[in-house]
Amino acid sequence: MAGTVNTTATASGTESGKNYTVPMIVMTSLFFMWGVIAVMNDILIPYLKKIFELSRAESMLVQMSFFSAYFTGSLIYFIISSTKGDPIDKIGYKNGILIGLIVAASGSLLFYPAAETGSLLFFLVALFIMALGLALLQIASNPYVAILGAPKTASSRLNLAQGVNSLGTTLAPIFGGYLIFKFFAHWGDPLLNKMGEKILTDTGDPMTSAAVQYPYFMFAAVFALLAVLVRFTHLPKFTSNEVIPKGAGALKYRHLTLGMGAIFLYVGAEVAIGSLIINYLAELLEYPEIEAKSFLAFYWGGLMIGRFLGAFSLGNSGKKKGAIFIMAAISLASFVVIYGAVLVEQGFNFPVGRVLPFLIFIVLNLIAFRIGKSNAARTLFVFSIFIIGLLAVTMLNGGHIAMWSVLSIGLFNSIMWSNIFTLAIKDLGIYTPQGSSLLVMSILGGAIIPFVQGALADVLGGYHYSFFIPLVCYVYLAFYGLNGYKVRTWKE
Repeated sequence: MAGTVNTTATASGTESGKNYTVPMIVMTSLFFMWGVIAVMNDILIPYLKKIFELSRAESMLVQMSFFSAYFTGSLIYFIISSTKGDPIDKIGYKNGILIGLIVAASGSLLFYPAAETGSLLFFLVALFIMALGLALLQIASNPYVAILGAPKTASSRLNLAQGVNSLGTTLAPIFGGYLIFKFFAHWGDPLLNKMGEKILTDTGDPMTSAAVQYPYFMFAAVFALLAVLVRFTHLPKFTSNEVIPKGAGALKYRHLTLGMGAIFLYVGAEVAIGSLIINYLAELLEYPEIEAKSFLAFYWGGLMIGRFLGAFSLGNSGKKKGAIFIMAAISLASFVVIYGAVLVEQGFNFPVGRVLPFLIFIVLNLIAFRIGKSNAARTLFVFSIFIIGLLAVTMLNGGHIAMWSVLSIGLFNSIMWSNIFTLAIKDLGIYTPQGSSLLVMSILGGAIIPFVQGALADVLGGYHYSFFIPLVCYVYLAFYGLNGYKVRTWKE
């Protein structure tokens, strides 16, 4: 079996005991940015739906383009690594990150001519190219953060980075929606529909090309600035003296291939639940879209809370005396941030009493972390069991019980990506970048699982019992945390 990635390699900047604070700050800024971009799709979908008068199915081409780019980029990377040798090993993690940033910036810039020409296909191509850059960023950044320090705290570092990523996903819909549907809506000439009438937002503001041109131009500028920052920041090099053979060597590892299934089902279940919440709350409690959107913030915000807790719990600090009190303080502070963002969005007309039940599930989340005992695999198993229970409660009940049960799943989804990823690439050694590309390729689940759940909802005449689909996904994740993660080859 190949050895672990050599974090004390002879390359510069890899001596043991190095302080990696600055590199971690740079890396977490990347995680924040692609969190913003990913959730901006939720704002882009209604914009394009109105502009091009799309059906509900056609509007989902946005997500299909985004997630298929992840799959395509990762597949290309895997093919190259199998036939020509691993690209990241040849060019280095830093150059891989730089290329990803440049491609993402290029895709963002294409939104300007796409809006100018009024072509839906152009928009989808721009989104696809931008997502290709993000795919390369994921392939390079996730394993880089994992090996940027002691192996035993790899899950802690990834959870911290993913927590910052979730901060982006929590704030992006609020401020991104403001830029597109309010601030830039008054820039330029209003767009007209086929009848020659002005296309308006739900609040009566005009819709213009500038509404997407300038925000995505800003995103391109941020990607470019991050590229400059990465270029001139000293990032430690992690290399191996071993020769990487050609072929799909990473697939011989059982815990990696089972981990690919875990990533596929996790991303699919997370996106499916998040995508259906607004419609589900309308069905369950007759909440209008603008009201349901505020509660959706607690689903995505829950990931932020859990990931910050995961960064603390799965690191060395999580084992110290009094750690539970610090984690409780982190939870409460994060809750205040989420509620504050929603309160501002709702014009300070959103009583705190409406969201206090969420605190009960935060307490359950803290209990789950204690049961996990700062162990990545055990925590993954425990969280999967909690989610299975929450989904069962959702389907067996109605009203606010069902609502808060499904919303609180975000808290327990929090550590899934980080823990699965670090467990799946453990001890891959020279095959780590190739394994990373295979895991990122498995993000394709985000395009398929939501469609399967939606199809089941059509058959059942409602969303309520369609949550059986993600429940099955979490049964597999529980298995992976219990047994599938164990490092071995298929022959073993």
